Formats: sequence, C-alpha cells, structure tokens
Amino acid sequence: MGVSSGASESLLPRAGGDGSLAMVIASTGVAVLGSFVFGVSIGYSAPTQSKIREDLQLSLSEYSVFGSIITIGAMIGAVASGHLADISGRKGAMRTSALVCIVGWLAIFFAQGAVSLDFGRFCTGFGVGVFSYVVPVFIAEIAPKALRGGLTTLNQLLVCSWVICYLYCRYYGDMAHVGHTSTKLKTQAKVGRQKEFEIALQRLRGKDADVSIEAAEIKEFIETIENLPKAGVQDLFNRAYIRPVIVGVGLMVFQQFVGINGILFYASETFVSAGFASGDLGTILMGCIQAPITAVGALLMDRSGRRPLLLVYIASYSIGMGAVPWVIMSEIFPINIKGIGGSFVTLVNWSGSWAVSFAFNFFMSWSSSGTFFLFALVCAVAILFIVKIVPETKGKTLEEIQASMNSST
Repeated sequence: MGVSSGASESLLPRAGGDGSLAMVIASTGVAVLGSFVFGVSIGYSAPTQSKIREDLQLSLSEYSVFGSIITIGAMIGAVASGHLADISGRKGAMRTSALVCIVGWLAIFFAQGAVSLDFGRFCTGFGVGVFSYVVPVFIAEIAPKALRGGLTTLNQLLVCSWVICYLYCRYYGDMAHVGHTSTKLKTQAKVGRQKEFEIALQRLRGKDADVSIEAAEIKEFIETIENLPKAGVQDLFNRAYIRPVIVGVGLMVFQQFVGINGILFYASETFVSAGFASGDLGTILMGCIQAPITAVGALLMDRSGRRPLLLVYIASYSIGMGAVPWVIMSEIFPINIKGIGGSFVTLVNWSGSWAVSFAFNFFMSWSSSGTFFLFALVCAVAILFIVKIVPETKGKTLEEIQASMNSST
C-alpha cells in the first residue's frame, strides 16, 4: 500500500492572503479551546487533593486512582481518536469529546463517593485523549508552513490553563464548581460532504481566490485514499513507516517519563514535602512560569527549529518537550496512516502518563531525591535520542518532512 507522501500537504488548503490567514488564525483559536479543556482536566487534581480526601474519606491509594484514572480514559480516547476523526471529521471528533467531557464533569459535580468521582474523571480523560490528537493535527493541516510550529504550539499554551483551574479551585470554589468549555472545529474535505468542504476551503483561501483546481485535486486525492487497503496497526511497522513511529513513540515516552504529570497532578503535596509551608505558592509560581515560557516557545518554534527547543528541555519543559512532540507527531505521518499512527503515538503518551501519575506518590514515599534523580537520568537519555534520531522539521512542508523520513529508512 502506498501513496506519495508528497501529496499530503500540497492537496490540503493553505493560507493565501490576509483574509484566509485570518480564517486560519480564527480556526486555530477555536480549536485550542479543546486544549483549554485538556489543561483544566489535567490540573484539577492538584488543588483539590486534600479537600477531596477529607470530604470523601479517600485513602492515598484511592486518590491515586482518581488522579491517574484520567489517563486510562485518555488511552481509550487516544485509541478511538484517529478513527473517529477519519470517520466523522475533526469537527465531529471534537463534538463527541465535548459531550463526553460534559458527562464527566456532571459525574464529578454530583459525586458522593469514589465510584462516581472516578467515573467522571475517566470520562474527562476520554475527552482529552481525543482532544490531544485532533487539535494539533487539525492545526498542522490548515497552517502555512512558516506558521505551523507556532500555531500548533498554542495547543500546549492552552494546556497550561491548569493554573487557572488551580487558582479557581483553591480560592473560589470546590470540586463541584469547575466548568467545562465545549468547542467545535472546522473540518477538512470528506467524501459525501461536498458543499461543506468547498465552503471551508474557500474561507481558508480567501473569498476572492479561485479554489476550483485545488478542490478538484483534493477530491481526486481523497478518492485515491479511499480506494487503498485500510491501514491497520501492523502497517505502522512496515519499513516505509517505521522511522516516524520510532520518532513519535520515542518523544512521547520521554515526554512522560521525565515525570511532568506526576509533578503537575500532585503539585501541592510535592511542594509541601519540599519544605514549603503551603503548596499554593510553589504551584502558582510554577504555573506562572510555565505559561509565558510556552508562549516564548510558540514564538521560537518557527525560528530556532524543533530540535534545539527539545534539547533545552532541562531548563524548561514547556518550551521544549511539553509542546514539540505534539508538533512533530502532527507532521511526520503520511496522510494515509495519519489516523492510526497518531492514535498509536497518543496512546503511548497517555499510557506513560498513567504509569507516572499512578506511581509518583509511591516513589516519593520511597525517596523524594531518588525519584528526581531517576527523572534526571531519563532527561539525559532523551537528549541522546533527540540528537541521534529526531529530524528537524522547521521550514519544511509536510510532504518534504515525510519524504525525508522515508529516505532515511
């Protein structure tokens, strides 16, 4: 099975003028509302840990399940995300995710015990599992190459909204008052939705642009894709695709096993154990640093390149490993396996997140210094992986990236 990787970007709509660029930016702005939901869901457990354990009489193990079960839901969401986005489009996938998140927050709102609490957390996990794949892929598909890195990094910037959740939960409300922001997206061309596709393409290109040739090329390409054998997980391990799989999986493994989600999920208790009189100050400062650094990363993404930002991870997670793996994941897979490839990589990411978030409290009980030495060791190995394996994608079209990946196998 094979489709020229060169077809993947040239047949996707690209910004062609001021009006179309404004549409791309507006669409990106709507898309990253899903990232805001992601951030709020992730950050929710840190400020509420002591209150929930006290109110519902939860043990450390029970709260660890609550803190980490979001990642179980996210793993299932990750598995479903690629297929869901291929079948119902990006917009349909986001709507489904939003509905499941609403159910989850309502379950948390009315929780009287661990079961309802865990069910709600699981549902929000499923939602963010879908969001975490669909949002960066959608943005990468519509953004011009000169802006693709920066716009895709806005995904991570909105994920940093967990600090807003922290402040609200800590000072203005309890677990029942955390809201949900739903979102909807524009979608790419899809067979059977001809009129909607043409309207979206015209908006992205500008109202005065002639899109007839490009529309015909896109339709021809989609028909070619539809006639190919359906890609399965086993196809990811074909020689033609093994390098993007290694890069995507490797980055996601390192992103998680440096311990970031363990720190974020249980930030308050971690700062108290480090000697702070209250975990609030340290957690708030962490969030206040993370958000602007991520914004700097968005500005640098298309100037300095992806690899240098990954290599400064030790200094700042958010400027490098927090955002860049999602950008690279959205760039490296040919369109015919993007759904299954992206789902697989996202599943690996959330599997690692679950392992770290569940084990973190137990590792800290064993040895707080030993825990962070282990994370430092993972960071060192990650640097070697990035230097030797990860390609630079700055300033390249999607087809150029994918062609270079194939030529290296």
